[in-house]
Amino acid sequence: MDPKDFAGTTDPFVAEGWIRSLEVIFRYMDDTDRFRCAIYLLKDDASLWWEGAEKGINQNTLTWEEFKWIFYEKYFTADVRSRLKREFMSLRQWDLSIAEFVKKFNRGCHFVPLIANDATKKLRHFFDGLRPAIHRDVLLVDPTEYQDAVTRAFRAEQSLKYMEWEV
Repeated sequence: MDPKDFAGTTDPFVAEGWIRSLEVIFRYMDDTDRFRCAIYLLKDDASLWWEGAEKGINQNTLTWEEFKWIFYEKYFTADVRSRLKREFMSLRQWDLSIAEFVKKFNRGCHFVPLIANDATKKLRHFFDGLRPAIHRDVLLVDPTEYQDAVTRAFRAEQSLKYMEWEV
């Protein structure tokens, strides 16, 4: 694995993605090595931010979870996470393609684990967000699994496109 440098960003998804990419590597490391590795990968503005943030922190006792909390306070704030939860709770397909809707839905699940970790609630929330014509076609099959509902939604969308093309 080739860990990427982090130079700072105004995009919280880039910051969150960087942390998640590190955690894949960190599964095989001791906790104390994790934040040191992350600090090594901070560059440019992020490195300057850390120089200020580390004052008053005992790096001998700092854990990975504590580092993530400090990092998120800067790059993925509680306000942003709260906004993303609200967006997920009101997510509707409208004019999005199924691919775009599924991408937003899956990303949103990350911020609302009460829905994401409950298969019934996740499936219901997905159904509720679909545009009516696709919602109807998916419910006709009555899928019981999220992935099956997604597959059915793709098929329903394709069928609608084909019918529009014929008209």
